[in-house]
Amino acid sequence: MHIRKFDFNYSRRMFLEKTMMGAATAGVLAPMWPELAHSADVSKAYPDELLSIEMYTKGKIKPGDVLTADNVDAVKDLLDPVAYKQVKTMGRRINIVESTKDVTRLYPAAYLDSTLRNKGKAKFGADGNVYDEAGKPWVGGSPFPDAKDANEATANLTLSWGRHDYSQYAIRDWDIDPSGEISYQYDFVWCELNCTSRSDGKVWNNRSDLLRLQSVFFTAPNDTKGSSFLNTWYYDQRKFPDLIGYLPAFKRVRQFPTNQRFEPLVPGITLFLSDAWSAGDPMQTWGNYKIVGRGPMLGAIGNKNFTGGSNANYERSVHGGPKGKTFHETYMELIPECVIVEAEPTGFPRAPVGKKRTWIDVRNGMFIAYVTYDRRGEIWKSFEPQFAQYSNDKLTIKDANGKPEWSWVGVISHDIQANRLSRFVQAKEVTGGYKSTYSEAGVDVYNKFLTPQAIGRLGA
Repeated sequence: MHIRKFDFNYSRRMFLEKTMMGAATAGVLAPMWPELAHSADVSKAYPDELLSIEMYTKGKIKPGDVLTADNVDAVKDLLDPVAYKQVKTMGRRINIVESTKDVTRLYPAAYLDSTLRNKGKAKFGADGNVYDEAGKPWVGGSPFPDAKDANEATANLTLSWGRHDYSQYAIRDWDIDPSGEISYQYDFVWCELNCTSRSDGKVWNNRSDLLRLQSVFFTAPNDTKGSSFLNTWYYDQRKFPDLIGYLPAFKRVRQFPTNQRFEPLVPGITLFLSDAWSAGDPMQTWGNYKIVGRGPMLGAIGNKNFTGGSNANYERSVHGGPKGKTFHETYMELIPECVIVEAEPTGFPRAPVGKKRTWIDVRNGMFIAYVTYDRRGEIWKSFEPQFAQYSNDKLTIKDANGKPEWSWVGVISHDIQANRLSRFVQAKEVTGGYKSTYSEAGVDVYNKFLTPQAIGRLGA
């Protein structure tokens, strides 16, 4: 029987071969990154069936459709198992849109420029950390944009979470209990300052020993207001961050055990420190990294997920669950190629997590789904982000160089065993007047948000 090389199933065979090899470049018809050097359009690297959900499903699903329990089985292989269950059994809806072909819409402009400028300069040292050609901490952008293995793909996530040198997220969170009611609602601010691996190529304050400073502080409601935490991440990914916090009940800054990263920050929320960007722990505190799958995936990465101009505070309409309050609206598209990376928490002897799986879009190296499993091998939690370039037909948010901004816009975090779900958005502003921003210009963000003294002051 003769099999045509470029028949409809060619992509499936190619992805299977790549997975079996354990290392392969992105792209099906041609290597993707050489194509991107000439044009931001990925069309030459992938066949039409991987850039059109209508072609992929042979007409069963098309842009403009809404996934529901009635039709989700047509794309079951394109969703992580928790997202599939949410649609199939919990009343979740997912809006389907056209695939993004312009890769510049999947990055902050400065980060993409840095990635292209430094491509080919990264290497792993004997200590397992990433260095440039001179043996110094990574200089900025994704170190391995065309990641060949699971370690390289994970390094892209770990070294720059938000892909800005400074990110300040004003977050509004709703926590849904098993009955479908909102049991908690929090406002908090999350700050990230990269000391190394910066898009500007600099080392912040000469602290080449640090990767980032990261804080989170709650501003509402009153009984949680003032709870604040500060993580100091070392560049050496074998070391745990230093973790301190201020709890209003203690009225002082205290040290916390940093290896207990699988616990909620405040009551009711399902967000753990370990969940951040699917890479919330130093890379070498996890191990046995491997690629266990490769192929297309549905992911919430497009501009439709940005609600600016329609909602003044960038919040989202909700639906589903027992009371119609469980899920916020998301817009997903067919991503032509993702790698599925699996890892185990080797640095945590008593970790309740047995392993994690992360689905990563090879075009920008960003995760689009993340699932953890307990020690028995049962699914425990999912963490699904939504990303967007901050630009639509009503509003465009621009960076300092006049380019549209890019960031995450929302997250659905679901503890499927307890059936508790947190949905949160990156709002324009939260209680206390704190706003989302991606610039440290004109503000001493270090002394304002990222020192022990700041944590105590924010909590008081």
